[in-house]
Amino acid sequence: MTTDVKPLWINGESVLTDECLTTVSPAHDTPVASYTLAGPSEVDIAIAAARKAFDEGPWPYVKGRDKAIILNRVAALIDENAKLLARLETLESGKPISQAMGEMKAASYLWQYAATLAHNVHGDTYNNLGKNKLGLVLREPAGVVGMITPWNFPLLIISQKLPFALAAGCTVVAKPSELTPGTTLRLAELAAEAGVPSGVINVVTGYGNPVGSHLAAHADLDAISFTGSTVVGRTIAARAGHNLKKVSLELGGKNPHVVFADADLDAALDAVVFGVYFNMGECCNSGSRLLVEARIARDFTERVIEKARTIVTGDPLDEATKVGAIINQAQLEKITAHIQEGQEAGARLRLGGNVLPTACGRFVEPTVFENVAPDMALAREEIFGPVLSILPFNTRDEAIDLANDTCYGLSAGVWTQDVDTAFEFSRHVRAGTIWINCFMDGYAELPFGGYRDSGLGRELGRFSVDEFTELKTVQLHLGVRANSWL
Repeated sequence: MTTDVKPLWINGESVLTDECLTTVSPAHDTPVASYTLAGPSEVDIAIAAARKAFDEGPWPYVKGRDKAIILNRVAALIDENAKLLARLETLESGKPISQAMGEMKAASYLWQYAATLAHNVHGDTYNNLGKNKLGLVLREPAGVVGMITPWNFPLLIISQKLPFALAAGCTVVAKPSELTPGTTLRLAELAAEAGVPSGVINVVTGYGNPVGSHLAAHADLDAISFTGSTVVGRTIAARAGHNLKKVSLELGGKNPHVVFADADLDAALDAVVFGVYFNMGECCNSGSRLLVEARIARDFTERVIEKARTIVTGDPLDEATKVGAIINQAQLEKITAHIQEGQEAGARLRLGGNVLPTACGRFVEPTVFENVAPDMALAREEIFGPVLSILPFNTRDEAIDLANDTCYGLSAGVWTQDVDTAFEFSRHVRAGTIWINCFMDGYAELPFGGYRDSGLGRELGRFSVDEFTELKTVQLHLGVRANSWL
């Protein structure tokens, strides 16, 4: 990769400062790219640009049809640049290149879907208020939106936010993770090429403190959208609360993947292994808790272990790789600490548990624990690594209780041929997404978000515009006002 310093993107222009940060490949321990390091003053400048672009236009007043045309152009440019974007994402994040290519396609689809919403951001009318009254409910863009995104799905997650905010008529200041800023900066350039006006999209690269914290607390920001850990999400919400801006948070998960004895066990097996080891387990939707009906638990556990043994772990640039590199040393140490603590707590390590002895990079073997008790950290805390905890259950009610027995509520999966079991589980498990006989399928049309410590608000789908709009009531009296107060 080039050693040139990549600038910030503010008001449609490249901006440099005197300092930079360098990303390092988690798989190869080599520098990937250098990026301009922003501080509070650059955040102020970016927000001022977004503020002017919103208050003075033209973006909030562009016709829905014309917004849609531009958003579809961005989608096309993502498709045209997919190979370069995927390679950059793989080098900075450590994810397998084949997976990264799939994410480019998914990101393009999100922009295409958001383009359809640009035609359909509208309010409501009420003509049942009386002979001389008419009520209008206007749906207006919220204003300037700050977006703070993580390192695990850099382009995909900004694409779950940015095109939807643009469709609503908002302007944006985005702060990607300092570990993986490359594709977000490139996306801003592609958006400008597609016709997004200057100031509508601004990208500042830097560390959470001071850049993210300054952005979240800024008085000229109307809304903040954050994806990341629950711990940081609470901090973001607290800082945003000082001036009561709109806040949406997509946070952590400890997601139950539940298999009943009557399920299609072959299909469930593949989904279970995919669900926990996809993206090295560095995924808020990871199915890291496997709940298995007791009468099949032993046999199904053995099948999971044998399937997991076949997973190719290694260089993410190899098309055959399914599990790539862990993002950095701090995350590696967190994963290995959980593995050690699980063994000390009495869980039985059945597979993996080791760091692969490679010449460079950080790789953790696909890991499986059984004899996991519900009160163990393995069953309750988000590990964000390729670690599966297996817990048995005897009845449907017990499965539901175990599924709900964490502070999280992002997603859950259930495998069964019994429609009553499927829908009872769906109705009683407190999670934002329930997958029945599938896992981690995603569609732009369907909202995504969590209950409890998994966050606030929803992304994707037609409801996503709620996070980026405000409702305004307009009441109109027709004719002479006949009644006097006195």
